[in-house]
Amino acid sequence: MDIREQCKIAVSELCCAAKLKKGDIVVVGCSTSEVVGSKIGTNSDPDTAEKIFDGIYSVLKEKGIYLAVQCCEHLNRAIVTERAAVPYAECVNVIPQKKAGGSLATVAYHSFDAPCVIEEVKADAGMDIGGTLIGMHLKKVAVPLRLSINKIGEASVLFARVRPKFIGGIRAIYDENLI
Repeated sequence: MDIREQCKIAVSELCCAAKLKKGDIVVVGCSTSEVVGSKIGTNSDPDTAEKIFDGIYSVLKEKGIYLAVQCCEHLNRAIVTERAAVPYAECVNVIPQKKAGGSLATVAYHSFDAPCVIEEVKADAGMDIGGTLIGMHLKKVAVPLRLSINKIGEASVLFARVRPKFIGGIRAIYDENLI
């Protein structure tokens, strides 16, 4: 199975398992170096990034779910997303590049209709391809998911959804639909 197809399957399963709906945000962190079998940060690959972006974005766009792509540590793990996903956020001035932001963030920036780079987002679900540490961009409380895809190319992939915090202690009653 090729990388584009792996990404389509993975993000489709994520949408289902996380019960995502139109307007939600999925954050994706990706090391294309890891996907092609190299050490993170050593072999950024724009062609691989294109395949990953196409696979993920095609599924999310069809569902009306926003994609937020995490940049690498050189841009402090900033987020590239569509302006419509974060209408009140303060955009920062940077254009991701292969060696400062990463290949996937660069592809996203040049593919979105109205790209916006922000310092952080609180996403509803996430996909971490190659150990990029997306947790800082998930709402509380993150819940790990096990899906049928556990590798994209040569990179390990982890998934998470979020749920609202439980408050109120032993007397509280919780809405099972939110869990």
